[in-house]
Amino acid sequence: MFESFVRLVREIYHSDQFIPLHAPHFAGNEKRYLDKVIDSTFVSSVGPYVGEFEQQIATYCGSSHAIATVNGTAALHIALLLAGVRPGDEVLTQAVTFVATCNAIHYCGAEPVFLDIAAETLGLSAASLDDFLAQYAERRAGGIYNRRSGRRIAACLPMHSLGHPCEMPALTEICREYDLPMVEDAAEALGSRLQGRHCGTFGLLGVLSFNGNKIITTGGGGMILTDDAELAAKAKHLTTTAKLPHPWKFEHDQIGYNYRMPNLNAALGLAQLEQLPHFIAAKRTLAARYAAWAAETGATFFPEPAGASANYWLNALLLNDLAQRDAFLTYTNARDVMTRPLWELMSDLPMFRHCQTDGLANSRRLSARLVNIPSSVAS
Repeated sequence: MFESFVRLVREIYHSDQFIPLHAPHFAGNEKRYLDKVIDSTFVSSVGPYVGEFEQQIATYCGSSHAIATVNGTAALHIALLLAGVRPGDEVLTQAVTFVATCNAIHYCGAEPVFLDIAAETLGLSAASLDDFLAQYAERRAGGIYNRRSGRRIAACLPMHSLGHPCEMPALTEICREYDLPMVEDAAEALGSRLQGRHCGTFGLLGVLSFNGNKIITTGGGGMILTDDAELAAKAKHLTTTAKLPHPWKFEHDQIGYNYRMPNLNAALGLAQLEQLPHFIAAKRTLAARYAAWAAETGATFFPEPAGASANYWLNALLLNDLAQRDAFLTYTNARDVMTRPLWELMSDLPMFRHCQTDGLANSRRLSARLVNIPSSVAS
């Protein structure tokens, strides 16, 4: 099976050279738009492309507002602050995620609580969230508190792993029942929809990433999505150093952050966004090809959840066990076909080992078997 897989990947990408896991694809107006920005000299956070990029992302995602940031981590930080996360609080999230999810929680002075994922989505399990809250949530003045730790539970932060939508209707209903704000980490899910609704628009706020390895890139960049006009205005204010509007005075009314996306990056993003429908179609074609190969060879391809249309940002295979997973990783990478496992579970990292978990049965079982495989847009 290993040899057959390497042959398939080289056939897909028409290459006998190193094949990366996910490379950006520049085949549109990128150079033309960047030249315009350079000629204008407005290369920083002031310039028309920033506002245009925000508007087009909002329209594409079906969100009332979109606020561009320097990266997805900055977007998460601000979104959590706006959701009301404060020092000493807890945020319910998943251990299967990129470290930025938990770093952003800590930037707020809060702690993550790690709940299990659903096997069908790789994202936060609605059953796990419901079980945890039923066991530990206690209503007091000021919100919901964790009986075990005594900390306030300030928010729920599901992450759409690899571009596969979480169980959002059920998660949303549970959060509503407990008056718990939801912030969606949709960093990997631009173009992914569940029941026709774009990821990142179910919660109070959602976050996208445009890092160099994402489905579209601005080099580095992120976006906050929300339907709340007041929160959108606060997000723009906080990400622009909390500067008060004035023709020449530098007046700031609170601690702010220099998190606004530069015009240069936004121009690149607009050119990429024009190609997004093609990128998604190409990725779904690639996923279908991997799925067909898996059916023929007896391998297990990880499919999109029922009712979802995933962007298949990173395709994945499920191997039999940890030994086969590691053998596959060794074989493919030794032959210049890049593959990788899921991230280390956040609960196993030294800075998060003390955090409460619910046992994470699915998280541990799946992380020991899953590998990501080359997923660049094939030309």
